[in-house]
Amino acid sequence: MKISTSTRSAVPRTPALPAAMTAIAHDRYGEADTLAPVTIPMPSPGPRDVLIRVEAAALNPADVYLMRGRPRVLRLGVGLRRPKVPVRGSDVAGTVVAVGAEVSHWRGGDRVFGEARSGSLAEYALARADRIARLPGGVAATDAAASVMAALAARDGLAAAGLAPGADATGKRVLIIGASGGIGSFAIQLAKHAGAHVTAVCSGRNADAVRALGADAVVDYTRESVTDLPAWFDVIVDNVGAVRMDDLHALTSPTGVVLPNSGLPGPDGGPLMRVARANVRRRLLRRRFRTFLSLPSTPALEEIGAALQDGTLSPLIDGVLPLERGSEAMARVASGHARGKVVVTIT
Repeated sequence: MKISTSTRSAVPRTPALPAAMTAIAHDRYGEADTLAPVTIPMPSPGPRDVLIRVEAAALNPADVYLMRGRPRVLRLGVGLRRPKVPVRGSDVAGTVVAVGAEVSHWRGGDRVFGEARSGSLAEYALARADRIARLPGGVAATDAAASVMAALAARDGLAAAGLAPGADATGKRVLIIGASGGIGSFAIQLAKHAGAHVTAVCSGRNADAVRALGADAVVDYTRESVTDLPAWFDVIVDNVGAVRMDDLHALTSPTGVVLPNSGLPGPDGGPLMRVARANVRRRLLRRRFRTFLSLPSTPALEEIGAALQDGTLSPLIDGVLPLERGSEAMARVASGHARGKVVVTIT
């Protein structure tokens, strides 16, 4: 498979670096079988980029949508007929090996984690200098990579629902649907750290895992209906989208809020329709729905790194696979049955 890369620039390459690298990439939209190991040119950092030698990369449902090119509206930004960036993955942890001309606060040898803009399923990846943070001492690269998008989304989602970092949630009740996924598993830990009572919704096979993360109660959705729960929740985080938003709203306390956060199609439509409906209901019907946008930044990632270092957060990891099995890792995420995060390591 011949794949070109649009991440090369005129910035001189560090002489010690190879001219090419191995990556897991695809030249057409589809399922995980479109991904394969390929050799592509080494990317060079732009003025505000750093080049990272990748130690670990983690996958998210967002990577599956980009792999499939669905919903199709995504293709307006990422490539109409084929992906503009052929390497999948964005969560990354590793060591800086080169920096762009305008980067002064990172240097070769710094161990960092954050968001890779050129794809992280590769031996090397580019990242914007303001979208990475220093990897704290004692934190494994696999844990850091697994905590980028999912932990930030959990943090920002809870903040949008009124549980900002540092807030005292003692006495509040939080319902987390999709609790054994990446975002859900971090949301449990953050809500518990704030003092909330957490009810986790997942399949029975994952019940012990979410209890170990701190969940006070577990609902097995294969045996119980979420809509039969008491109407006493102060925050409902829905990472699945299988229950109508209005039915979830009926489970809230008089001041409780619902946070729809799923990319899957459901009774309220797909992800974009769900967000639109939530905003319309909030503005016109005074329903207590909240939406949010989560983007990485150095300060936000530093908070996540500190939480990993002091034990406030610990990623739930489904499995760790080597780079050459990147397609298998993506298939596991695409199945929707991964327990927590799937991580790929590069040696």
